[in-house]
Amino acid sequence: MKKYLIICLAACMLLAASAAMAADKTIRVGVLAALSGPTSDVGPSYANGIRDCANWLNETKYVPGHTFEIILQDYAYNAQQAITIYRRFTSKDKIVALQGWGTADTEALTQFVARDRVPTLSASYSAHLTDPSKTPYNFFISTDYTTQLRGGLQYLRDAWTESRAPRLALIYPDHPYGKAPIAGGKAFAREIGFEVVGEETVALGALDATAQLLAVRDMKPDFVWIGGTTSSTAVILKDAKKLDFSPTFLTNIWGVDENIFKLAGDAAEGVYTLQASAVYGADVPGMKIIEQATKGEPQMTHYIRGFASMLVMAEGARVAAAKGSVTGPTLKDALETLRDYDPMGLVPPVSFFPDDHRPSMSVMIYRIENGEFVLKGTPTLPRKAEWLGN
Repeated sequence: MKKYLIICLAACMLLAASAAMAADKTIRVGVLAALSGPTSDVGPSYANGIRDCANWLNETKYVPGHTFEIILQDYAYNAQQAITIYRRFTSKDKIVALQGWGTADTEALTQFVARDRVPTLSASYSAHLTDPSKTPYNFFISTDYTTQLRGGLQYLRDAWTESRAPRLALIYPDHPYGKAPIAGGKAFAREIGFEVVGEETVALGALDATAQLLAVRDMKPDFVWIGGTTSSTAVILKDAKKLDFSPTFLTNIWGVDENIFKLAGDAAEGVYTLQASAVYGADVPGMKIIEQATKGEPQMTHYIRGFASMLVMAEGARVAAAKGSVTGPTLKDALETLRDYDPMGLVPPVSFFPDDHRPSMSVMIYRIENGEFVLKGTPTLPRKAEWLGN
């Protein structure tokens, strides 16, 4: 009897050990979320996209033998707070990767994530983050801000039919995010035949842009670039309408989202906007998953980009897991092997290279027509070496 009990006990221990070995390995991902602070109008939407994607990845066993654990913290768009939270992520939570948010925190953390070898995907699309010789552990899923501006300008120039050169003015905030694409954008504009007639700055929190618009109106532009956020764009568009100033406006990725309809009303009609993802309800495979996750409740484009950012990170983890293990360095190496990976149509196909972290050279251009986003084209620019990081 005693011998039988010993055999049973040994068998139970063996089964328990086998079960433990069969349990999924955990991939811990820190998420810096702007649930409060100056970007809290859009930050929660992006964070929800990351969270819902992680849930879907776990439900579908996207990375066989692995489960994603999302550790989300609100940093209120405060770079110093982001550093404090990141240190806790790495020391206590032992994260493998990071999903970041804005320009301030992403740029504050570049040296930290490189030192700690923590692959970071963020929603800051500054061009210099695409040069792995300087920021080896930074990635994102959108074309960078400068590429977006170049693509939008190329689209407008190709549609220009007059014999004279089109005239371009620029309005943007005096802020690292707002200034990021200006030098490269102006150089490209001149290269393809625009006359750059001038620029003005409008703060992200501006309540009035009349003075700046009067100055821009005197420049007689055909096109005006707006490089702020949806709230400041709305102020610019409404004031332009009051002044009967009606050039063709083109905004950056953060300059227009679904809030523009209630903030600017019909002043937004006809505006072109650069985006990095399909809009909610688009006829692409990934939208079916998103509609199920959100129970058919329309989401902002920021949500879709958050979902896609997590999906691209997961594809890197899947590749790394198939080769052995998912660590910071193996995830980075795996991401750099992605070639035309299709995030189910949510964003253009993504490719990363060891010496070039630009995910894509394709720009999605929408126009606001009758209160809706209408996709007008997805031009693709050449992957010029001299544009890397600029």
